[in-house]
Amino acid sequence: MRNYKNYIKIAFLLAVFILPSCTKDFKELAVNPNSSTLALPQTLLAPAITDLVSRNMTRNQRVNNELMQVHVDQGDTEGRIHRYDIRPTEATSMWNNWYLQLTNIRDIYSSGKKRDAIGETQGKTYMGISLILDAWVMSLITDMYGNCPYTDAAKAKEGIFLPKFDKQEDIYTDLLRKLEEANTLLTIGSNLPADQVSADPLYNGVALNWRKFGNSIYLRLLLRISAKKPTEVAAKIKEIAETKVSTYPLIASNAESAILKWTGADPYRSPFAIWRPADWVSPGYAEFFVKNLMDWGDPRITKWADLYLGQYAGMPSGFEAGVVPQRKSKPLPALMNEPLLGNVINYAEVQFMLAEAAVRGYFNGNAKTYYDNGITNGITLWGLTLPTGHLTKPDVVWDETLGLPGKLERIHGQKYYALYYTDFQQWYEYRRTGYPILPKGAGLRNNGEMPTRLIYPVYLYSTNKQNLDQAIGQQGADNMLTKVWWQTPN
Repeated sequence: MRNYKNYIKIAFLLAVFILPSCTKDFKELAVNPNSSTLALPQTLLAPAITDLVSRNMTRNQRVNNELMQVHVDQGDTEGRIHRYDIRPTEATSMWNNWYLQLTNIRDIYSSGKKRDAIGETQGKTYMGISLILDAWVMSLITDMYGNCPYTDAAKAKEGIFLPKFDKQEDIYTDLLRKLEEANTLLTIGSNLPADQVSADPLYNGVALNWRKFGNSIYLRLLLRISAKKPTEVAAKIKEIAETKVSTYPLIASNAESAILKWTGADPYRSPFAIWRPADWVSPGYAEFFVKNLMDWGDPRITKWADLYLGQYAGMPSGFEAGVVPQRKSKPLPALMNEPLLGNVINYAEVQFMLAEAAVRGYFNGNAKTYYDNGITNGITLWGLTLPTGHLTKPDVVWDETLGLPGKLERIHGQKYYALYYTDFQQWYEYRRTGYPILPKGAGLRNNGEMPTRLIYPVYLYSTNKQNLDQAIGQQGADNMLTKVWWQTPN
């Protein structure tokens, strides 16, 4: 019986960490002319990106938006996330999906390396793309849970069924290395050939745009660990933003943003397109989310919310059980098919990151210019025009007389809206910076503290207990109050 149970455990781990996903409507599977056991990279890329973005969007809607007071679920039962009451099962979904696609992403690298070895010029390009996606996905995993499988992850084909957990600090060190390597590979790699352009739903195979994407993710991850390694981070950001800008190109326009723009036709159909309209409008917008947009006169509210009794209004988050407030403005049905919700990282976010780096003194940059660009492009991305005088409004204007906390509050207040539907980035950035300052409802759980992480999937306690116990011993109790490495004081 014991051996039978072990076989069940291994089978489950194989399903989670090895087997490639079967993504509907991606059927153009090429025959490998070299009889490799690896799938061609162009057959894996689009399904992996599409599945990741799709699932990130649905969990953003359910978890991030509730924690960060974008939406409020009116339900009054247990497990209301806006109250910081998160059921253990919530942690399992993204863990499984991210690791599943990590296997495919690493197979893209291996296959690209094989293509490069036989002289195919796009081999290095696929290798660079894989490293960027690897760094992106692993950062999502480790920022949500802390210590996690990394070195041993996706290696069941090599006989590693019970992966060890790496420390977050070590993971970040290697993620930055991978992004450096990706930048080099994409510098010398070619654009994808015409018959493979459709394999890339983000950039149609343009190597330079992938470099910009990768370096923008690089900047995001550097800022995330800036409190732990300020000297190292400052030196690298200075290179990226000032002394070696041609070596490290960044996303430089809305058109270069990494957004999987849903077309409405399979396989590029928004995951929300199949929802019932009643389910889509079930959560109401939070009072915090709506009030800022109204105070600023920000026109994005017209793209995101409907009117309630002739005006835009939100409902309080974190309300007490038994005291359910009235739902007011709701998400517009048009968003169910909105191409821009497939956001990975956009130009406005990059500008706000540069504004923060400038005010922190990491490089000699004009924080006001970056801040203003971030606001402007956050609005124009949505096909809207910047209102006349918008950048000089009292609650919007850049104020050089503010101290560092005041400037950071202004930057991150605006950045919060640029991160609309960007996986879990609003929550991760709040945990890093404490901004924007969110009101606290009377019904909050978790000691009234914003969760600092999600707990590990419960099944790991039976399938990989020894390695899990070691990770918990290093990091701290498996709860939502334990801080991950980049949140802990030096």
